[in-house]
Amino acid sequence: MAENKQPTIYDVSERVGVSLATVSRVVNNNGKVKDETRQKVLKAIKELNYRPNAMAKGLASSKTTMIGMVIPDLTDLYYAELAQGIDAVAKIYNYSVTLAVSDDNPEAEKAALNTLIDKHVDGMIYMGNKTSKEMLHLLEESPFPVVFAGSVDPDNKLPSVNIDYVKAFKQVGLTLKKNLKDSKIALVDNPGESSLSDLRKEGFLSAVPGGKIYESDDDYQAGYNLAHHLYKDGIRAVITGEDEPAVGILNYMQDNGIKVPDKFQIISSNDTKLVNMTRPAISSVTQPKFDIGAVAMRLLTKLMSDQKVDDPEVLLPHEFVMRDTTK
Repeated sequence: MAENKQPTIYDVSERVGVSLATVSRVVNNNGKVKDETRQKVLKAIKELNYRPNAMAKGLASSKTTMIGMVIPDLTDLYYAELAQGIDAVAKIYNYSVTLAVSDDNPEAEKAALNTLIDKHVDGMIYMGNKTSKEMLHLLEESPFPVVFAGSVDPDNKLPSVNIDYVKAFKQVGLTLKKNLKDSKIALVDNPGESSLSDLRKEGFLSAVPGGKIYESDDDYQAGYNLAHHLYKDGIRAVITGEDEPAVGILNYMQDNGIKVPDKFQIISSNDTKLVNMTRPAISSVTQPKFDIGAVAMRLLTKLMSDQKVDDPEVLLPHEFVMRDTTK
């Protein structure tokens, strides 16, 4: 027998056709809501038997000094380093951090947002490779400030902290182009639609107009499996959007006697510990990962305190480290 699912604030908002923020205002009896809308929300709450978190409701008029952090993958070293920066600044401002893992799954992301609303966090930092249009709308309508860290809002409605991905991928594309033809250079990035991937592609293609683009999941085995097709297709250099596929590609080349960088060149883009541990060490775009998290958290503290933010889209400087997988 299937277990009955506990109704959520998202179910209420969907039933009435209003934002999560509106439902939150009705539940907590704070903020202006039209009486007609309020009655519809209350009716939906009764029909669905939605029971708001009592603690959150009691704290509605005060600060909880708690922020939410949504992370796509706990095992991804890139996001782990961002999280360290977030946590360090959160402690300075006496905020505790509650963590939610989304696995880049739209339903899991909505559940995470619902949980954070129920906990009545003061703000949220969002990290993710892919963000659906529905999730973007929910984040824009959330009852607390949201800041993107290492992620991109395509509509530029939400504050964000990143590097200039277009500039970075143009730089590494031009680096490979110096001694290879365009047709031999490829970009390996995440499958499906992604604002972050779009920026990487834009930078890459501006430097390598004839460059090829391959899709790969952001894990080691996906990179290893793809490597055979890359080499068979005549590709002799790749830039990867993530570090794990870069390591997989490198190991495939090593296992099959294809010398790196003499016969094949590799550049990654996150510069986590992984690319420093391989032999040969992998060339990479270097991102100030700890700083991205720290600046995102500082930006969030300003928004939670209703301070003026002159530039909500922060781009931090990046570098490029030439190691042993490029000539």
